[in-house]
Amino acid sequence: MFDMVSRRGFVSLSAVAAAGLGLAGCSGNKEPESAGSDAGSAKASSKKAVGLQVFAANSLEKALPEVQKLYTEQTGTTFADTQFKASGDLVEQMRAGAAVDVLITASKGTMDDAEAAELVDADTREDMFVNDLVIIRAEGSDTKVEAIADVANLDGKIAVGDAKTVPAGKYANQALASVGLYTGTEGDDGEYAPELADKVALADKVGTAAAYVSTGDCVAGFVYSSDIFRYDGIEEAFVCPEDSHKPIVYPGAVAESSEHADEAKAFIDFCLTNKKAQKIWAKYGFELSA
Repeated sequence: MFDMVSRRGFVSLSAVAAAGLGLAGCSGNKEPESAGSDAGSAKASSKKAVGLQVFAANSLEKALPEVQKLYTEQTGTTFADTQFKASGDLVEQMRAGAAVDVLITASKGTMDDAEAAELVDADTREDMFVNDLVIIRAEGSDTKVEAIADVANLDGKIAVGDAKTVPAGKYANQALASVGLYTGTEGDDGEYAPELADKVALADKVGTAAAYVSTGDCVAGFVYSSDIFRYDGIEEAFVCPEDSHKPIVYPGAVAESSEHADEAKAFIDFCLTNKKAQKIWAKYGFELSA
């Protein structure tokens, strides 16, 4: 760093060489300090100039910002206003030309759609997290759910994400199909059974489903287990069996349109390998994919 500093003064040899050397030493101390500081700032600015745009599933809106903050502290890389929406909506935004560096969805199917549309680099795709599907009730509620089929007998509305764009809704419908309350096995290709159809309140994202239950608008709802950690006023009533729906996996990938592909991939790797980041994911109920 000091070799890069250009000295502006010329120290001439004279009878007062000792004094001259002293002055030169003084000058050498001050000028490199200033230039070195500038160089350090330039280096930091260079890192901070990389601002990654992340599109992430709505259920990551509490955990991801903490991991991003940690990453910025360690690398200097910053983040633009991260978009947290239903996974399907994020893919549609990308189709419309939104500038994105990293996409993290809440289902393999949604990432498959992005990959088929050549919106992400398939070689960078990683299964990042797994989650559980749970039926929730309002905190302190006496609503009892001991099986998936019980939701059809509850007195009140059931919050379910709109399966067209909300992966949690798709998983919920698969679970309902496993007990005969939905006609399509994929979760977005059928209809609700007559005894349930009038009870379903569709939500535009998993957070909305949680809100419907916490406010009492719905007596129960389907969300991820991680949502229990990020929303107040709800609690777990029942965990849906793993074999009642497809595995809940969150894939991540670098967007094809990214101008910072290397930095984007480095961030995905950090999410999966950094010990402090792993603690943050665990705090919010996310398990790393094996």
